Amino acid sequence: MDKYIDILCGKDTKAGYTKLLELLELSNTSNEMYAYMYKYMEMLNNENSFVRVRGFKLICSQAKWDKKKIIDKNISHILLELDDEKPTAVRQCLIALNILLKYKPELFKDIKSKLEKIDYSKYKDTMKPLIQKDIANILKNNLK
Repeated sequence: MDKYIDILCGKDTKAGYTKLLELLELSNTSNEMYAYMYKYMEMLNNENSFVRVRGFKLICSQAKWDKKKIIDKNISHILLELDDEKPTAVRQCLIALNILLKYKPELFKDIKSKLEKIDYSKYKDTMKPLIQKDIANILKNNLK
């Protein structure tokens, strides 16, 4: 797995993205990647936003396998990625949250609270409505 993490965290963005897609696909059908949750958590601390987003997506993809409640225990730290300076990173994370919420609806309250506190002022006017729409979709799809 260390070689996978090296690729996910490496400078070759194409290789990192390709490996991410492979691991996300595997995560759909197997809990094999769940054993590396703490590696994904470490990726959230990387200086590179591509790496942080990959870690975020991998964490979300493990929600259905998270019997140890690693996500629940670390949700505040995980959601910090929604404060990213890059709006495209935030949008990718918002999409991944839909997967997380599918398997962990009990985290909706924490996620909703974070979504309501997102500061849109740091984004260009062209990106603000896209992020707001993504958030509105999450809220609409998960209100019970």
